[in-house]
Amino acid sequence: MRNPVLHMINGIDKRIDALDWASLHEVLDVQGFAEIPALLQENECASLRAMYEEEARFRTRIDMARYRFGIGEYRYFQAPLPPLIQSLRERLYPELAVAANRWLLRLGKEASYPADLQPFLEQCHRHGQTRPTPLLLKYEAGGYNCLHQDMYGDVYFPFQVVFALKRRDIDYAGGEFLLVEQRPRAQSRGHALAIEQGSAVIFPTQRRPVSGTRGTYQTTLRHGVSTVTWGTRFSLGIIFHDAQ
Repeated sequence: MRNPVLHMINGIDKRIDALDWASLHEVLDVQGFAEIPALLQENECASLRAMYEEEARFRTRIDMARYRFGIGEYRYFQAPLPPLIQSLRERLYPELAVAANRWLLRLGKEASYPADLQPFLEQCHRHGQTRPTPLLLKYEAGGYNCLHQDMYGDVYFPFQVVFALKRRDIDYAGGEFLLVEQRPRAQSRGHALAIEQGSAVIFPTQRRPVSGTRGTYQTTLRHGVSTVTWGTRFSLGIIFHDAQ
């Protein structure tokens, strides 16, 4: 009998390998973020949503209103991560590490991110960052997420990935993914991205390099979610560094 979990993992691995990474790298360098269309299938999105009610899978539940982070809820997975999420984390990391090291070189710094996820996580653990950070987020009508950065210690990876797990304009409305870029001596620039179910956005955790007339400079970015006007919005966040 076919193992459905193994089949799902093999499928996502092949889809990640088949992405046009050359184009994704180019887009990341030009605009700082990149969209990946339809990486997760409908049944995979449903499987991830169903996990939300399985309390034993999670180490922490956060009521966003309690901390004035917004209105909604998110839950951090505990180790070991579900196989699909572990596979996403492991298979997306290597190409993003290439981009991360390229960004360091643009800033005149030494490339320092390992080629694979496990050595990077070992760096996190040596700094006391041992708790996994992938999470599921849920917003009902009226919910939103204030602009923020996901920094959990001294060691962090410069990219993260968010997946939409429900159908925009069918299961919910509003709830655009927000990315705001603070440029030196200039007004902030904002992006509002409507992510289709199964699609994802790669975006900077904190900063990105930008080419200017006087060389390369850095901008600072924060992300959030606009107000959900009706329905229920689910998303999956893949963060590559572990937390203290």
